Amino acid sequence: MKKNIEISELIEKAREKDQKAFNTLLNTYWSDVFRFQLSMADNEDEAEDITIKTFSKAFDKIHLYNDKYNFKTWLISISKNIFLDHIRKQRTTTISLNKKESEAYKIFDESPSPEDQLIIEQNLVQLLNYIKQLKPHYQEIINLRYFREMSYKEMADQLNEPMSNIKVKLLRAKKLLAQIIEKSSNN
Repeated sequence: MKKNIEISELIEKAREKDQKAFNTLLNTYWSDVFRFQLSMADNEDEAEDITIKTFSKAFDKIHLYNDKYNFKTWLISISKNIFLDHIRKQRTTTISLNKKESEAYKIFDESPSPEDQLIIEQNLVQLLNYIKQLKPHYQEIINLRYFREMSYKEMADQLNEPMSNIKVKLLRAKKLLAQIIEKSSNN
């Protein structure tokens, strides 16, 4: 029972944008969501990517979480929906026939995500001004990844955090940065 009270408190703090609460929830439920994805996905990398997206979406939508339900169940349900979306996208790949060799090659859409595209399209000075609008920990993670070109492992070592936290924070930082850019371009 005590664990449920602690989780409820963490969820409340996370709703108030408390980063430590997010990290604790992430660390508490990471292995459950990852194991669920691993049972569904083709490989560990895919399972890890979907798990990262699950936590990012959950933290973005935490205000919608209903306390009547188990938090882990809510996370698994988000994860399942992201997995199903992922499968649908895979089914829409294009097949190209190479006439010389008569082999079919799958052509995957490797174009950048909308967030990545917005970031790429901005010039550096503008981009730096947008980055300065982020909270300092998001500024730092963007700087380490894109300007200092560190790997996730190097970032985790430097920030003394688990790699899963680094990946989720980077995804959140990119989403927030894309929202700032989009908001600015609409004005």
